[in-house]
Amino acid sequence: MAYQRSALMQERLAENRQRILASARQLVARGGFRAASINAVAEVSGLSTGAIYRYFPSKSALFIEVLSSAVRHECDILLAIVDGDGSAGERLRAAVESFARRALQGPHLAYAFIAEPADPEVEAARILCRREFSDVFKRVLRQGIASGEFPKQSVDVSAACVVGAFTEALVRPTEHSARRRQDKALVGAIVDFCERAVTGTA
Repeated sequence: MAYQRSALMQERLAENRQRILASARQLVARGGFRAASINAVAEVSGLSTGAIYRYFPSKSALFIEVLSSAVRHECDILLAIVDGDGSAGERLRAAVESFARRALQGPHLAYAFIAEPADPEVEAARILCRREFSDVFKRVLRQGIASGEFPKQSVDVSAACVVGAFTEALVRPTEHSARRRQDKALVGAIVDFCERAVTGTA
């Protein structure tokens, strides 16, 4: 019986932790990091502020977990695209387009993950997350180079530049989050630039 109680307790603790993360992500999606105070997270999750701090020692620790979870999800989506069908160029374009389009559909969340002012710990986590994105694009770059579709180039540098380009291009559009009619044109311009950067075409 003691083991069963322990297992039930562990399950409840895990559920509370996921509830906190889901609540924080929901608030960030509504208004960025600034909207996700510990008090607000506690209210949405139905837990006390003290309970929040038992799971996460600081607001930065909570934000880093929310950020890391979202990036893992994004990387899974991008990996499915770059490992899918089509030429390397088509898959590169599709991956960049997918990221940009979803960023514009969820601008508060995207801006928080890309550029919203945050504590140094969160900034450091962002750098690691960009490396994860770069690792995804290295895959399609290597494939394109091996097939002769892309010219020989530094995969590490090119992947970092592609990620840097599309994230930087999305800073202002996601910061000013009102949807605009030119979103489609913006996504197209970002995709075209990234393709030209990799292929060396004018």
